[in-house]
Amino acid sequence: MKLPRAWRQPLAITGGVIALAWFVIALSAPLLAPHDPLAQELPRLAPPGPGHWFGTDQLGRDILSRVMYGARLSIPLTLLLVAMSVLVGGLLGAISGYFGKWVDETIMRFADLVFAFPTVILAMVVAAALGASLANAVLAVLVVAWPAYARVTRGLVLGVRQREFVLSGRLLGFSAWRSLRVDVLPNVTGPILVLATLDIGTALLLLSGLSFLGLGAKPPSPEWGAMVASGVEVFDSWWVAAFPGLAILTVVLAFNFLGDTLRDALDPRTARAIKERAL
Repeated sequence: MKLPRAWRQPLAITGGVIALAWFVIALSAPLLAPHDPLAQELPRLAPPGPGHWFGTDQLGRDILSRVMYGARLSIPLTLLLVAMSVLVGGLLGAISGYFGKWVDETIMRFADLVFAFPTVILAMVVAAALGASLANAVLAVLVVAWPAYARVTRGLVLGVRQREFVLSGRLLGFSAWRSLRVDVLPNVTGPILVLATLDIGTALLLLSGLSFLGLGAKPPSPEWGAMVASGVEVFDSWWVAAFPGLAILTVVLAFNFLGDTLRDALDPRTARAIKERAL
């Protein structure tokens, strides 16, 4: 089966390969990692070299193994976080846009309240109030992430709810919930999916940032943000923070590339422009 042109662009291929590689690493970390990520059995702060290709940290733990195991924490939690944001924000936005009136006003004022605060600061406040843990960091990012999906979904639903096929269904006796589920939501999922793909990188940065500040994962968990934070204590040993930071960078870039490609594939005008360039 031939891939669409949008998915054959260099950035799309690069993003797909990087994302696939990280998924394989996350699934196969126990088989691929050369050492136990928690074992303190190697020389401390050894530079990258044979036997420990990413070096070791200040406790003698293998950084390559910790980065691999960190993928099992950071990537699934980020995907779960984005999925929860889409579910909560998308549902509230769809209800707000479809029913309007006081329902719309109430939900959108809550969204405006969240938007009134800087994203990182609000996430820090929520995480600190709930207590420092990885689960609470996920909840904190969810609190600041859902309004974007609610606002986008509301705008899309407002544009669809007065279309002929929606009105016809209501005249045929469809309930409001059936109309929303069957006629409206399938026609607004494309842009929301693009936003979610692009938001994976932002969610990973926020989650890692909270761990970096001590509000997320706690030692000895091999979480990328916490690993970067531990590298700050030994800044002259650059490899302690550099390799977890590169892991975050590559995942963010991969999903940004995939999000851009998905947007191009779902936008007929962009897809047509790509086709004309290829001819």
